[in-house]
Amino acid sequence: MCLAVPGRVLEIEERDGTRMARVDFGGVVKDVCLEYLPDMQVGDYAIVHVGFALQRLDEESAKQTLELFENLGVLDEEFGDAWGRAAKEAGAQRPADTDTGPGNDPSKEAQS
Repeated sequence: MCLAVPGRVLEIEERDGTRMARVDFGGVVKDVCLEYLPDMQVGDYAIVHVGFALQRLDEESAKQTLELFENLGVLDEEFGDAWGRAAKEAGAQRPADTDTGPGNDPSKEAQS
């Protein structure tokens, strides 16, 4: 599934002529392009889809949406440990040489 997820802008910088931000999605931090929303500032919330900030969002709406997505397991589906999830579904252990990546905690996988 591919959703538009709200996130909070932590840092803004220009990379190769493109305005980029580090955005926090409820604990998972990703790089996001701000070209569609050039007036975004650190601390603002935006709805992000496939790496692009598409629309500014107020803090309360963003937090409510993130909480709902987390309760539904959507955040794990979007940002979670894809290798571990695939291994679990196949009835196997997670491949030892696969990186857990940011926001992924292999100890949580062992608990489920």
